[in-house]
Amino acid sequence: MARTWLSIRIELVSGRGEDYWPRPGRIFAAARSHTFGQLAEAIDGAFARWDLAHLYLFTLSDGTQITATRHWDGEAPQSAIDSRATLARLKPGEQFAYVFDLGDDWAHLCTVADQRIDPTSELGLTPDRPQPYWGWGQLPDQYGRRWSDDDGESAPPPQPADPLVDLPPILPWWGPRRPRSLA
Repeated sequence: MARTWLSIRIELVSGRGEDYWPRPGRIFAAARSHTFGQLAEAIDGAFARWDLAHLYLFTLSDGTQITATRHWDGEAPQSAIDSRATLARLKPGEQFAYVFDLGDDWAHLCTVADQRIDPTSELGLTPDRPQPYWGWGQLPDQYGRRWSDDDGESAPPPQPADPLVDLPPILPWWGPRRPRSLA
């Protein structure tokens, strides 16, 4: 396959009032025929978002806004293009922004690589939607939760001296009597 796909670097810049440095990021392979909506779904999945009932907005370097206009109840930005538009409008080296949840403002810097890629050599397959193939950094929880019952105000539960002792002995190193290695 020819080198026809875009490689797009996406870095989490800020969210929930916090700026991130170093910025966690992912690199995606995306066909020019994929849509901005598909890219939004791939970004949200790769950045561990689990509550997807929020609006999103892409802003291109020329100010063009792209969003899922059908979800705005007629109040989408006046000149916004629907996210069913394809990525074919992106140029090598172009930078644009992606914001998920227009309240918590999870803002990302997106950079199209100068060179196109072959998805088969980068991913080992040709996916039907944008796919991350490289990544780094710690991803913050969408709502800032640190454990399952976190209410945002309580102190963390105390860590047991042996944090694996409460686990069922499904794996050899889990449970009260476990060896320290698989060997």
